[in-house]
Amino acid sequence: MMRQFELVERVKSYDPAADEDAINRAYVFAMKMHGSQLRASGDPYFSHPIEVAGILTKYRLDSSSIITALLHDTIEDTPATLDDIEKLFGREIGRLVDGVTKLNRIELQSDHAKQAENLRKLVLAMSEDIRVLLVKLADRMHNMRTLHYIKNPDKRRRIAMETMEIYAPLAERIGMQGIKMELEDLAFAELHPDARGSIVARLSFLREQGGDLIGRILDELRSILDEAGIKAVVSGREKTPYSIWQKMQRKNVGFEQLSDIMAFRVAVGNVEDCYRALGVIHSKYPMVPNRFKDYISTPKPNGYRSLHTGVFGPERHRIEVQIRTSEMHEVAELGVAAHWKYKGGGGEGGSMTDGRQYRWLRELLDILEHASNPEEFLEHTKLEMFSDQVFCFTPKGDLINLPRGACPVDFAYAVHSQVGDTCVGAKVNGRIMPLRTQLNNGDQVDIITSKAQTPNPTWERFVVTGKARARIRRFIRTQQRAQYTELGRAILVRSFRQEGYEFTEKALDGVLRIFKAPSSEDLLALVGEGTLTARDVVSTVFPELKAQANRNDNVVALKARSEKPSTNKKDKAGAVPIKGLIPGMAMHFAGCCHPLPGDRIVGIVSTGKGVTIHTIDCENLEQFADQPERWLDLAWDEADSNAHVGRIDLVVTNEPGAFGAISTVIAKNMGNITNLKITNRTTDFFEMLIDIEVRDVKHLTNVIAALRATPAINSVDRARN
Repeated sequence: MMRQFELVERVKSYDPAADEDAINRAYVFAMKMHGSQLRASGDPYFSHPIEVAGILTKYRLDSSSIITALLHDTIEDTPATLDDIEKLFGREIGRLVDGVTKLNRIELQSDHAKQAENLRKLVLAMSEDIRVLLVKLADRMHNMRTLHYIKNPDKRRRIAMETMEIYAPLAERIGMQGIKMELEDLAFAELHPDARGSIVARLSFLREQGGDLIGRILDELRSILDEAGIKAVVSGREKTPYSIWQKMQRKNVGFEQLSDIMAFRVAVGNVEDCYRALGVIHSKYPMVPNRFKDYISTPKPNGYRSLHTGVFGPERHRIEVQIRTSEMHEVAELGVAAHWKYKGGGGEGGSMTDGRQYRWLRELLDILEHASNPEEFLEHTKLEMFSDQVFCFTPKGDLINLPRGACPVDFAYAVHSQVGDTCVGAKVNGRIMPLRTQLNNGDQVDIITSKAQTPNPTWERFVVTGKARARIRRFIRTQQRAQYTELGRAILVRSFRQEGYEFTEKALDGVLRIFKAPSSEDLLALVGEGTLTARDVVSTVFPELKAQANRNDNVVALKARSEKPSTNKKDKAGAVPIKGLIPGMAMHFAGCCHPLPGDRIVGIVSTGKGVTIHTIDCENLEQFADQPERWLDLAWDEADSNAHVGRIDLVVTNEPGAFGAISTVIAKNMGNITNLKITNRTTDFFEMLIDIEVRDVKHLTNVIAALRATPAINSVDRARN
C-alpha cells in the first residue's frame, strides 16, 4: 500500500502547485473513517482509495481529483457525511465526492433499475465536472483488478458485464485508451475465461517459437527510419487477448488465420515527419489493402490523432504500424487528462472540467431529457456508447439499433418480423440500395415490402442479427417441410390410384407406428424427401398387394405435367419481357444471379452494353452502390412466355446412375438442361452447377423441390453467383 508521503511526492512531481496540506488531510481522514474495514481480499479497505488515487497520478490529475479519490467511499461506507466533507475540504471536493459516490443506498425494485438510476446520476454528475468520470474509471479499474476475490460468481459476472457495457466505452469516449483496454481485458477474463486462456496460451507459444520477434522487428523499423533521416521513437507490443478475440469474432476466423497480432508505434517530432515515415515504411514493405486510416487529417471524436497502416513487415510478418507525434501520443495515452490545466488556489473548476463541452455527453443528456424512465435511459445510453453498434432511423424518425455490419434485412426484422419476411428492397437515405448494403450511423432506411414476398434463403449469408438469422432459418425449414409434404402427397395419390384405391390420410394412420412417424404429415414429408418410397407405404397399407418389380422408386410426376416452355428462336425473338425499359434498348440477363420472372429485379446501364438485369439482392450490385444514375427500377411483364435460364447448385452422391436420376427428374418437371459444370469432386460427392431452362421462379422451385426428393442428391439450392 502506498505511503502518505509517496502519494504527495507523486502529485508534486508533475504539479508543484498541488495542495499538499489538503492531500495529507484527506489521506488521514479517509484512513480514520474506514478504520478496521476489510475488503473481500482481506486487505484493509483503506487500500482501495489509496490505489485509486495512485492510478490517477499516472494520468497527472490535479490535487482535487486525487483528494476525491481518497474520499470517494467515505460517504457511502463510513459515518462521514457530505456536510463533513464540505466543511473540511470545501464545496468543490464535496461536489466531486458526491458525484462519484456509488449510490448503493438507493432502494429500487431491481438490479437493472438500480444500474439505470446509478448511470443516470453518473451522467448528470460528470456533465457538471468531467473529473467525476475520471475518478469513477480509476475506482472501477481497481475493483476489476481485485474482482477475483469476490466469491459470488453471479456478482462477479454482473460487475464484469457492467464494466464491458458501460465503463470501457466511457473510457474510450474520453480517449483513455489504456484504461479502456485494461477494463476490457479484465472483464473478458471473467466473462470468457476459457477463450482468454486459450489465446494467452497461443501467444505464449508464438513467443517461444519466434524468440525475440518484436525486438527484431523494432530494430529493422528503427534502421530504415534512421537511414531516411527521420528521428523517431519506435515501440511495439502484442495486442491484448480481448482485442484479438474481438477480431476473431468480427471476422469469424480462427486464431491461426489472424496475422496482425502485433502493433508497433512510431513517435516523431512533427506532422510532416508522420507522413514522411509513412512513405518510408510503405516504400519498404507491401501495404495490406484497406488497412490505411488517416486520423490526423480526420481525428476521432475523442480527439485521437494518428496514422494507421497495415504492412507485410520484417520477416514477412503482417503488422500494424501507428505513426504520430509525441503530442498526439500524449493525447492517445492520457485522453482528456492530456489537456488538463492546473489552477493554484483550488477554484470551482474551469472550462476543462465542464462536461458539457463534450458532444457525446451532450447527446447523453439529450437522451436523459427525453427518456420516460431510467430503464429506457440505460438502454439508449448503452446503444449510444457502444462503438460496435450502428444507429439507423425509420422514415418516421424512430431509432433502430443494430450491430455493426448490419444490412437493410437486419433493419427490417428489427422493425417487425412481418416486415422482414416481406422485404423486397430498401431505400437508404432516399436511394434504392441492395439488401446486402452495410448500414452506417445515422442512415435513414425505408423498407419496401410485398405481400407476395417470403424470406430469401440467400439472406442468411449476409444478415448479422440473431433475430433475422433465426427467422430465415425457421422459414427455410418450414418451406422445405411444406414442399416435402406436398410432394409426398402427390406421390402417394398417384401410387394409390395405380393400385385402384382412393388416397386418404386416414389410410396412413394405421402404419404410422411401423414407420415411426408421429403424424400422417410427417409420413408424407418422409416420402417427399425420399427417405421412404411410395411402394413401401402402399405395400404396408395394403399387405395383400405385391409391389411390382419395375415400379419406379425415383420421385417422378411430382406435379401434373404442364406445357413445356417454348424454346424455338421465333418465340425468343418476341416482345421484351421487362417493364420499364426504353423501346429498342439492348438488354441481357446477368450471369451472376440469373434473374427469373417472379424475382424482384433492377437494371444497370452500361455504356456499349445496354442494360444488365440483376436480382435486387445480387452481390454484384455493391459495385454500383455509389452510381445511382445507372440504376433502373424494372419489373417483369406478366404476359412473358419465354424460357429463362435458372442456375442450381447441387451436391450429388458419387454413385452409378446419379446423373441419370438428376436429368430424369428435371425432364419430368419440364425443365431443360442447357449447361453443366462440376465445381468440386471427392470420393463421396460431386458438387456441380446446372443451368436449366424454366418458365419462372415457381417453375424452378418445383424442379428444386423434386430434386430434393431424389435419394442420390445430398442438397440442392438456387445458385446466386
